[in-house]
Amino acid sequence: MSEITIVKPGPRDKDGWRRVYNGYANFYKREMTDAVADRVWAWITAPEAHGPCEGRVARAPDGRVIGLAHFRDMASPLRGAVAGFLDDLFVDPAWRGQKVGRLLLDEVAAIGRTRNWPFYRWLTGDDNYRARTLYDQAAKRTMWITYQYDL
Repeated sequence: MSEITIVKPGPRDKDGWRRVYNGYANFYKREMTDAVADRVWAWITAPEAHGPCEGRVARAPDGRVIGLAHFRDMASPLRGAVAGFLDDLFVDPAWRGQKVGRLLLDEVAAIGRTRNWPFYRWLTGDDNYRARTLYDQAAKRTMWITYQYDL
């Protein structure tokens, strides 16, 4: 391998994905348990085309996992269409600034085009300035304010 590749994760990626996923959880100050990680791993490696969540990993030229994206279909009732939603995007800090995040965003966009999504959306923290720099270059910021109703 001579470049970064974006692939659907397979068995060889599990340990690397978990390392990056733990970094993502730490970034957002969320405890990561084996039960949660195993559930998400099962979702993103399910053989069916569309599970509750899908995933892609970025591999370095040496095959190590250096980034992840988790995404899913999302209904857009006002359009009568299915769009996409990017749940998670994270790049190993040692690889930031090397276009890994952009490659992951572009891969989700390519998947969305094959599914005729009119768009895909994602959320990020207001204070996530480094990621927002990338997002401002790759997409347009919407006017929506997000709320959460805890159950």
